[in-house]
Amino acid sequence: MEIAFASNNKHKLEEVRQILSGLPLTIHSLADLGLEVEISEDGQTFRENALIKAHLAAKASGMISLADDSGLEVDALNGAPGVRSARFAGDKADSSQNNKLLLEKLKNVPFDQRTARFRCVLALVTLAGEEHLWDGTCEGLIGFEEHGQRGFGYDPLFILPAYQKTLAELGPEIKNKLSHRAMALKNALPYLTRIIHLSQLIPSPSGRGLG
Repeated sequence: MEIAFASNNKHKLEEVRQILSGLPLTIHSLADLGLEVEISEDGQTFRENALIKAHLAAKASGMISLADDSGLEVDALNGAPGVRSARFAGDKADSSQNNKLLLEKLKNVPFDQRTARFRCVLALVTLAGEEHLWDGTCEGLIGFEEHGQRGFGYDPLFILPAYQKTLAELGPEIKNKLSHRAMALKNALPYLTRIIHLSQLIPSPSGRGLG
């Protein structure tokens, strides 16, 4: 079965493909499909943004579409950066700038009070407009400096207590089992398995699976 994933973030797309690699599923980015879709992530919650993206991708691609919205919630910052995680240091900010600002805001916060979590909301929208949502979280602590080269975003600062290493140090082998996105996709597996089975029993005329 083929589905569209409403993101052109190559790191995120690769994660999703790796986590779902055991399923007979082809996951296309919007770029793969030759689609230029401008997505305005102006929702107030991860849920709203995930649904905005999934609906736009389904309409543009004519496929069942997945989208996620995710971010970092830091307890000492009252849940910030939250839905603005990708734009924490400004709308044009990159990961380095976001990480630098986060460290600055936490500079006087002791390690045991630097608790945080990555949160992900995964949305699936069918061609009939049906919505399905799953959540995932990953608890950790924010370090005092970046470590590791095997991640993206806030990964070099996010320490998993059980390993005493950042997600960027641990790499995809562990991250793709424990991350917020992995947890959300795990929760979605029963539904994805069911619709894949149905699409194999009743292929759609387009060959793109059930809507």
